[in-house]
Amino acid sequence: MKEVRFFYAPDAESKTELPAEEVTHAVKVLRLQEGDDIFLIDGKGYFFKAQIDTVSNKHCFYHIVEKLVQPKEWSGNIHLGIAPTKHIDRIEWMAEKATEIGFDQLSFLRCTNSERTVIREDRIEKVVLSAVKQSRKPFVPQVNSLITFNEFITSPLPGRKFIAHCYEEISKTDLFSELENMSQDEDITILIGPEGDFSIDEVHAAMANGFQSISLGRSRLRTETAGLYAVMMAHLKKQLI
Repeated sequence: MKEVRFFYAPDAESKTELPAEEVTHAVKVLRLQEGDDIFLIDGKGYFFKAQIDTVSNKHCFYHIVEKLVQPKEWSGNIHLGIAPTKHIDRIEWMAEKATEIGFDQLSFLRCTNSERTVIREDRIEKVVLSAVKQSRKPFVPQVNSLITFNEFITSPLPGRKFIAHCYEEISKTDLFSELENMSQDEDITILIGPEGDFSIDEVHAAMANGFQSISLGRSRLRTETAGLYAVMMAHLKKQLI
């Protein structure tokens, strides 16, 4: 059976040419030819079965054969806010795996104990888009710019809001237990701190702004592991079976 090729084309329905960044892969790597079948992902919930009409070194034209509606695999929105790690490859790994599982939005936080205070969201977006194509996800998660912790917690966020931390002196509940008691279609935001954890003042500030103090279990997790673990739990609760 011939392998099906998926490409990201946000304007797939209104255009007849693959985006420039997809042309190189289609023409020079895969060596696709006229008449070959491809599938396009618009990132908004649709796949398009298409056929290649013309190819050159810099262009790949197609026509759409069929528009396929792709239902979302989970209900509500899953939003992860996380402090980027010192070594960015660890966050890139997390973003890739979280996309494969399924979530809606990724925000980056600059915290008191952050070791990284700048981030290239365009680089993370490329990782996310690659994971979307590889895992054939019809929706592309939104990647947001790095902002301060205080800016994030005071911004309007729908649904339930949680902050994970390791302070024993602050009462917290188990995230999975909280998720079990939520409505399936309710939006959720989960905050994960830097490698040195949130400061205790940050935890109190988040709680004062409506975030619930939660634990991810007894294991002490690294930042990227905690982020992925939180997404997995939220997805498990919200998955439509």
